[in-house]
Amino acid sequence: MSKSPVKIGIVLPLSGPEELFGSQGLQGAKMAAAEINAAGGVLGGRPLELVIEDEKTDLKTAVAKTEKVILKDKVIAVMGPTSSAHRNAMIEICTKHRTPLLYATDYEGGSCYRYLFCYSPIPDHYVKPLIPYLMEKRGKTFYVIGADYVWPVKIGEAIKKTVLQSGGSIVGEEFLPFDTKDFKSNLQKIVRSKANHVVMMLLGSDGQIFIKQFAALGLQKYITLTIMAFNENYMVGLTQGEVEGIVTCAPFLANLDRPEAKDFVSRQKKMFGPNTVVSYFAESHYGLIMFLKNAMEKVKTDDKEKVINAMGDQTLVIGNGPVTLRASDHHMVLNMLIAEVKAGELVMTKYIGPVAPEDQCAGRKKA
Repeated sequence: MSKSPVKIGIVLPLSGPEELFGSQGLQGAKMAAAEINAAGGVLGGRPLELVIEDEKTDLKTAVAKTEKVILKDKVIAVMGPTSSAHRNAMIEICTKHRTPLLYATDYEGGSCYRYLFCYSPIPDHYVKPLIPYLMEKRGKTFYVIGADYVWPVKIGEAIKKTVLQSGGSIVGEEFLPFDTKDFKSNLQKIVRSKANHVVMMLLGSDGQIFIKQFAALGLQKYITLTIMAFNENYMVGLTQGEVEGIVTCAPFLANLDRPEAKDFVSRQKKMFGPNTVVSYFAESHYGLIMFLKNAMEKVKTDDKEKVINAMGDQTLVIGNGPVTLRASDHHMVLNMLIAEVKAGELVMTKYIGPVAPEDQCAGRKKA
């Protein structure tokens, strides 16, 4: 292809505590671009070019890299980040420069912007189906522990509301600073609380350390550990015994017994190697680029405003049934499932099916 490329800025944490998530997102983005280019590119033969920047799990870096790819590289859209704090800062920049931000990570819900598109499980997707499942599995008492920032706090509020509505109780709640490495006192509180369930929302390496210390005390024998945003990549570096019994709710699994899931994983491993870990972060980032590509083809231009107008109300089959990006609030109808780690593998234990969250822009205009 000799025509000028259509550029997408990839601003993800490829180092630092959230590297686990950023690396998976990059896998999805790279495969989407490669497949689109192999099929002839976009807009009559223009290649997609990814401008990849490591935001290093650092807010100032995320802001600087977002401005760089928009103003210097002239991207049609920015893809990233993996945290709410970074997203909130980056969407202000993207709104200022009228550039779409493609966000493909779990978050707390409630964001309503013209320039923000979220392939994101939010509390409406997983909290309501998950809590009754956990209560049936092992008791009605819950201990919530997470990082002290917006996503864990908001998810904690949703969990507390659903637990109380379902006849359960919250016996403990803690939100800790980033880079907490010693959870001895927190685990002692959990034991004293007699909780049936711990719902954990610590990020990246902090979460892995918590899992190791939780397992070292043998707590999974009588407490169910549920982790939000847990996926196959989270288990890398942990032993089979440490992850055994962990529960999560997700829109995709690498071993899901559906033809589109098997095909997606096969293509990922063909591109990145047979031992490649594939999670829903790869699937969601891949999906948003496909939605962007379809919108460009529909309006036959890379004019950002026209592309934004064409992004919504698309339905695609990517890794788990048909999913829809809504025009009303730029959020997704996703097919959800509950999974547990059994014999070292994250496997589905219940298929929930399509979940349409409440309209995140209901009663207000997009910012």
